[in-house]
Amino acid sequence: MTTPLKTLTIAGSDTSAAGGMQADLKTFEEFGTYGMVALTCIVTMDPADWSHHVNQVAPQLIKDQLATVFSGGNPDAMKTGMLGDQETVEIAYHAIKDHHLKNVVIDPVMICKGEADVLNPDAANAIRDLLMPLADVATPNLFEAGVLSGMGTLHNLDEMKQAAKKIQELGAKNVVVKGGKGLKSDDAADVFYDGKTFETLSAKKQTTDRNAGAGCTFAAAVTGGLANGLSVSDAVHLAKKFDTAAIQNGFDLNKFLGPVFHPAYRMEKVGKLI
Repeated sequence: MTTPLKTLTIAGSDTSAAGGMQADLKTFEEFGTYGMVALTCIVTMDPADWSHHVNQVAPQLIKDQLATVFSGGNPDAMKTGMLGDQETVEIAYHAIKDHHLKNVVIDPVMICKGEADVLNPDAANAIRDLLMPLADVATPNLFEAGVLSGMGTLHNLDEMKQAAKKIQELGAKNVVVKGGKGLKSDDAADVFYDGKTFETLSAKKQTTDRNAGAGCTFAAAVTGGLANGLSVSDAVHLAKKFDTAAIQNGFDLNKFLGPVFHPAYRMEKVGKLI
């Protein structure tokens, strides 16, 4: 067997395993790559009400993890997820820039699932100023696109397109604004902008709350596609199919959470999905 392709995520741990580095690593494996992680924070949930608690990893420990990863050479593609604070954003920035990383996907995570406010405004500003110019693909959700573009709440496809253009002007080569089920329509729609043209990626909206981790999974699927040599457009389109299957086969983990099911796309293809 030849050495497998390698993928890296610089991201937090979602203890529920719906999103975060758990979603990234599961998705990376579905794309046939050897997934690695530099852990930035650990998010736990209170079983009584599912409120979130974010515990940041010490900066030097994050640097040490990255040194371990890069000891084996650069990954074929990488992504960021929840970074948590400005210093961690700066560590990710230097890791990408100093190692001349390619196929960089920036998923600008700013809130936890079910929360409504930016976790750390300084970190959000650093993501905008430092990481957007390094992004081959940026994958903000509606909330994050509103923050990065300065437009606030986005309500429709036209506003998503405006936000994508503003984010591309920050330096990102390609932008996918993930609308998902956030728009009032029959479709779960995302806007893909390559700096020249807009494309709407649509799938029938699922009447389900079993979609935790969908955003992380989409970004990780784009990363997996790029690692395998796909063009950005092909990687984004495949990620949409992969994410849609994962959402369609989501399940109830407990009374608060319904995560997506990461192997669903593969299992549908081979006819083994129960």
